[in-house]
Amino acid sequence: MRKLWRFLVTVVVVLGVLMGIARAIALRAWRVPDNDPYLEASISPTLRGGDLILLWRWSPPHTGDLVLCPEPKRPDRVVIGRIAAVEEETIEVNGATVTLNGHRVQVDDACYEGKFTSRDPETHIPVEQRCEIEELGTRLHQRGDVTDTPPEKVTLGPLERGQIFLLSDNRQYPYDSREFGPVDRTTCKETVVFRLVSAAGFGDVASRLTFLH
Repeated sequence: MRKLWRFLVTVVVVLGVLMGIARAIALRAWRVPDNDPYLEASISPTLRGGDLILLWRWSPPHTGDLVLCPEPKRPDRVVIGRIAAVEEETIEVNGATVTLNGHRVQVDDACYEGKFTSRDPETHIPVEQRCEIEELGTRLHQRGDVTDTPPEKVTLGPLERGQIFLLSDNRQYPYDSREFGPVDRTTCKETVVFRLVSAAGFGDVASRLTFLH
């Protein structure tokens, strides 16, 4: 019995050390701000303000990854966007539609729930939007479609060395490179990978303990 307890204690200690190392160099828990209406609108339907998420920082992010970066024009704020284009690539965003290097990015199907509600950051009025599944890089992810007058079409590129184009998952309410331009890739070191609990708490079964793409 003593040997068994010694073994169990050793396992617990080793796991604790490994988790501590992972938290120090690879993972960080972070809660999405719930007091920034522009950020909150731009990240729906993938995330909501108040969500507790895990950020991965062991390896650099790639096209299609959702990343956390400082806002280039206001480093005191953060932006969460998807890497849609990298150096030497040309991107066009027209409403909800993305064209990368002359090829339209594929939209596979509607999301499981079909629709979601986001809050207009200017009027704070809830707006119902269509949710679709888009393929960007190797990632299939949710995006919010345009329900009203679309944002102005933007064409940019070829991007310079070390630059990336960040794109909001919500195309109606962008907070991305269409507003602040290309981003220095070295500033985007953390990838959004997992949601521990949603803003609604652990009782929100549909949103807790979910991988994010």
